[in-house]
Amino acid sequence: MQLAQDKLSNENYYSKEMNLQYMSVSQFKSFMDCEARTMAELDGSYKRPDSNALLVGSYLHSYFEGKEAFENFIEEHNGSIFKARGGKYSDFETADRMIETLKSDPFVNFALEGDKEQIYTADLFGAKWKIKVDNINHDRKFFSDIKTTQDLHKRYWSDKYDGWVSFVESWDYVLQMAVYRRVLQECLGFTFTPYIVAVTKENPPNKAVIHFDESRFDFEYEYIEMKMERVLEVKNEKAKPTRCEKCDYCRATKRLDNTIEVGELIYI
Repeated sequence: MQLAQDKLSNENYYSKEMNLQYMSVSQFKSFMDCEARTMAELDGSYKRPDSNALLVGSYLHSYFEGKEAFENFIEEHNGSIFKARGGKYSDFETADRMIETLKSDPFVNFALEGDKEQIYTADLFGAKWKIKVDNINHDRKFFSDIKTTQDLHKRYWSDKYDGWVSFVESWDYVLQMAVYRRVLQECLGFTFTPYIVAVTKENPPNKAVIHFDESRFDFEYEYIEMKMERVLEVKNEKAKPTRCEKCDYCRATKRLDNTIEVGELIYI
């Protein structure tokens, strides 16, 4: 395998063409959430509403990508960041506190040393995958990703894990790190160690650098392998996508044809 920079770039990485050609972690997770919405996004008939939380996350990520990337982001999204009468909206003031919390910590800076926004591809689980690594350190053989969360220690119920889990499992960041690790092994021939640099939206923000016991990755690989046959059947239009009837797309396109009994409300 090899770097895909001759095909993929920051400019076309999220394009419809590349999303059709490649599987990605976000696309796989989207299929797990709702097949119908994912297919509508892939064929261009549906676009998710813009999320301020995603914009704030991108603002924070762009700061650590570099000065030029941060300045370009602010210029592009100026109206969403700054109020007409001056000053930033509260979400971005919070993001500035999160940035200050991270950049002032020497251990965080150590965990974020490396090349930024690197693109790699590999054939895994019957599909071509693409990844964009936030930060990769080739000398020390690790990669890291900044994640924001409400509270480092908040618990979430997970059907996938059949139990209470942290935000890392709840948002499938273990799956993300597992895929990135495998793609890098295929591309570079080395095992890279993943870390999450987490920062909270509290005032003042909390922070942590999180590592993974390797046994966690085996579960994720088995999970992906178990789900991929169905995902590829749907993506290649060999099977009809299933509607979740809960997401934004399903709510917007929902057509009733029957009644439901009261008890079904909490089980559907």
